[in-house]
Amino acid sequence: MKTVFLVSFILFVGVSCAQNNGDNNMPNTLLFKAAANNDTISLIHAINKGANLEFKDSKGKTALMIATYNNYIEAAKILINAGADVNAQDHMLNSPFLYAGAEGFTEIVKLCMTANPDYRVVNRYQGTALIPACESAHLEVIKILLEDPSYPVDHINRLGWTALLEAIILGHGGKAYQQTVSLLIAANADVNIADSNNVSPLQHAEQKGFKEIVQILKNAGAK
Repeated sequence: MKTVFLVSFILFVGVSCAQNNGDNNMPNTLLFKAAANNDTISLIHAINKGANLEFKDSKGKTALMIATYNNYIEAAKILINAGADVNAQDHMLNSPFLYAGAEGFTEIVKLCMTANPDYRVVNRYQGTALIPACESAHLEVIKILLEDPSYPVDHINRLGWTALLEAIILGHGGKAYQQTVSLLIAANADVNIADSNNVSPLQHAEQKGFKEIVQILKNAGAK
């Protein structure tokens, strides 16, 4: 009889714990679903129910990361205003701030800049948000990032490239890239930092026949 009672008690406790865990996860489940669908009403409801803003899925993504991947501005705004971490990285080493910068998601970058972005957090190429933004000449994003005088404009990624080098090496030299180079120079980028093969920005621009960029660099003291 005691054995039957003990087994019944253990089963009862186990079921109760499972139910409690399910109840505890419900706000998180709602949060993720709302973020994935840009459902702002459900998102606010989940937050008010105590959802964990830093809870991650099997791929390491937070709700804010999911919203950012989809460029869901309103969902991202709600999450960031509620205190979601803009620096939290998933298994790809993307964070909301880094990914928004790389993809040119201007409005989300603006939101991230109000939420203590950590410039020391880098992507899988060991680069900042600025470097891929310059690769794609996302001018508005570049301007936003460089408004902060403390932004590491001369950060070097694992390829040995600064944002300036990336813009020249991977860009096509057109007007958007000319503007990118000018913006970087205006933000005091060092025009003479060479790549890991000791090839300077000026040399790269000359090799690619980017005459306008060559002139911009020379005017800034490039050698």
